[in-house]
Amino acid sequence: MENSNIFDGMMGKVRTESAPSQLRITDLRITNIDGAPKHCILLKLFTNQGLIGYGELRDASSATYALMLKSRLLGENPCNVDRLFRRIRQFGGMSRQGGGVSAVEIALLDLAGKAYGIPVYQLLGGQYRSQVRMYCDTDVEGKHSGTQMGEALKRRIERGYTFLKMDLGMDLLFDEPGCLNAPLGFLEDVEKYSAKALRHQSGSIAPEVMRGRHYETFTIPHHATGIHLTERGIQYLVQYVREVRDVIGYEVPLAIDHLGHLGLGDCIRLARQLEPYNIAWLEDVAPWQYTEQYVKIANATTIPICTGEDIYLHDTFRPLLESGGVSVVHPDVLTIGGAMEIKKLGDLCEQYGAAMAIHMAESPIGCMAAVHAAAALPHILAVEHHSTDIPWWNDLAMGIANPLVQNGFIQVPDTPGLGISELNEELIREHLHSRKAGYWEETSQWDEEWSNDRVWS
Repeated sequence: MENSNIFDGMMGKVRTESAPSQLRITDLRITNIDGAPKHCILLKLFTNQGLIGYGELRDASSATYALMLKSRLLGENPCNVDRLFRRIRQFGGMSRQGGGVSAVEIALLDLAGKAYGIPVYQLLGGQYRSQVRMYCDTDVEGKHSGTQMGEALKRRIERGYTFLKMDLGMDLLFDEPGCLNAPLGFLEDVEKYSAKALRHQSGSIAPEVMRGRHYETFTIPHHATGIHLTERGIQYLVQYVREVRDVIGYEVPLAIDHLGHLGLGDCIRLARQLEPYNIAWLEDVAPWQYTEQYVKIANATTIPICTGEDIYLHDTFRPLLESGGVSVVHPDVLTIGGAMEIKKLGDLCEQYGAAMAIHMAESPIGCMAAVHAAAALPHILAVEHHSTDIPWWNDLAMGIANPLVQNGFIQVPDTPGLGISELNEELIREHLHSRKAGYWEETSQWDEEWSNDRVWS
């Protein structure tokens, strides 16, 4: 009887809510929110033991990319992360098309971490750092000067950020006579139907951008637009950067994004004149797949060249790395295929001597996925933070620090999974997307979706 009491006491301390070998996926659901900072699609994987895994699709994506995977996941053990990833990775693609696979991979890792009681970074091989540096992207709305951008960036520094980024490109020149050269009438069309012009207050792209010639305008690659900078335009942008540096100084790293759909020659001309201003990198100077264009610009300037947020799977970066076309890779965890692919890309960076920063413009779910991936990398410059000015952003997720970013860093949590215990459902309801599916609606219509998935004969 005494031994029985001892045994009963011991069993009372054993965790019984999670038996990893018996864990099974029972459901997949999504919801769409706006303004965090863009249209964000959140995902839940439900299990037979009550554990829920959180994932997120790439910003401004489509829920279909995840929903079509549901039938391939039901009844499976989410702890078999690599096995399930290999099953679904063929359904991912570049940019937002990688969002479904990436969201599921993150949710699988979250579930596996919760089942075994360990953080996601431990599933990726262990921890290299206990805090992750965040770089702060900064926008200034409306017509403004480089001095005004500098003041906005200075406020970031005062909040503790140690690495900065801003946009610089043809959007600044639409109202400046003589700065841009293009087929007559084309620039007006680009400006009128640009993503920024069509953003609703909620942060969504208006539906008309997806129709007719407006859609075609957005899908013209840089080299085919016929848009060029005039000498006056180049000097305007150089002066803008000079004004920024006059405010923030030259010690803090400053990266540049969104040059616009400019041809290679214009990027080279601009880059050479920006060299005195200590630019951390020039981002997305051409569509990522044009390796030779990246090589040409990389060889023409001393400014580091960066791309990668739209690249799916780590090995797709290899041509850019092998050729020397980039010196900074910039993957998004929610496009590349998830955290394991980031880890594999880190190995390629070591092989080819490239730096890595991580693109992140998503909710706290995507943020924590990026933080855990960065914690497991031998080397990382910084992870992007695009939501500093959104007062409710941090409140979307429970269990993480609030404020999450402190003095420009995020402390890596050692709690299970991503570190998110639950979502703030009331806040999610307040920010539901006005034109997308509702609040965690049931998805049984996807339970039996089927195709012959074999890609060989």
